[in-house]
Amino acid sequence: MTCVEPTLSQEPYFNNIKTEDEYRNYTDSKRISVVSNTYRLHHINQTLQFVLQMKQKHLQFNKGKMTIWEAISKLDSVIDDSDPDADFPQIYHALQTGEELRKLYPEIEWLPLVGLIHDLGKILLLPEYGGEPQWAVVGDTYPVGCSYSPKIVCPEYLTENPDFKNSEYNTRYGIYRPECGLENLHMTFGHDEYMYQVCLHNGCTIPKEGLNMIRFHSFYPWHKEKDYFHLMSPEDRVTMDWVNMFNRGDLYSKREDLPDVETLKSFYENLINKYFPSQVLNW
Repeated sequence: MTCVEPTLSQEPYFNNIKTEDEYRNYTDSKRISVVSNTYRLHHINQTLQFVLQMKQKHLQFNKGKMTIWEAISKLDSVIDDSDPDADFPQIYHALQTGEELRKLYPEIEWLPLVGLIHDLGKILLLPEYGGEPQWAVVGDTYPVGCSYSPKIVCPEYLTENPDFKNSEYNTRYGIYRPECGLENLHMTFGHDEYMYQVCLHNGCTIPKEGLNMIRFHSFYPWHKEKDYFHLMSPEDRVTMDWVNMFNRGDLYSKREDLPDVETLKSFYENLINKYFPSQVLNW
């Protein structure tokens, strides 16, 4: 899926009549210039060494303490530069995802909460929580330490990654074993892994299926493009079903009719209180 780089337009890309095929447009989206540049930097810099360094840096959970809702509120200043579909603050995308999942799957109580917090790891972009560049936090994820799939977005930039020509990393399995399982892969670092680990560290009681949605929702070369199956365990096939279900609320809920934050706050605070035993989390 090669990226095209026309001049960035200031016209809003959003409308309310987009079809499913119009999402993830990496060809002529009005945001393609900023998106393409973000992926270029992402693909060049996300080496195995970088991923390991970022895990060591950010999984100490020593950035401070705050509630989930306080963290959600900080997303009102965050716009994802890898997203060709959304040019508005991430707090609205969080609520849109939660509300879409609430509508689609009303029988799963915890699912709207997963929608609300799935991108909350993007607080790493904020100066007080890491101040990382966009390419280190956002974008589709994929394993490092093995050969790259041609189905990764903007694959042309991957040839500039130092690991591309490393004989230890550029084979089909690289540093991994066949069917080792997704949980044993080193994925490109970003908000997905960080928020998953925040949940584990703080004793979140969302079921494993929901936590895996957070961890792997950006692994599009796997759950959408159906690659990397040679690294999956049998259990990961069930995980894929859950992640694809989640994707119905994540990707296709992005619309310009933005939700009212205060109207929805009490509903989500009740869910937060139920599934996060410690109301003040370590980040």
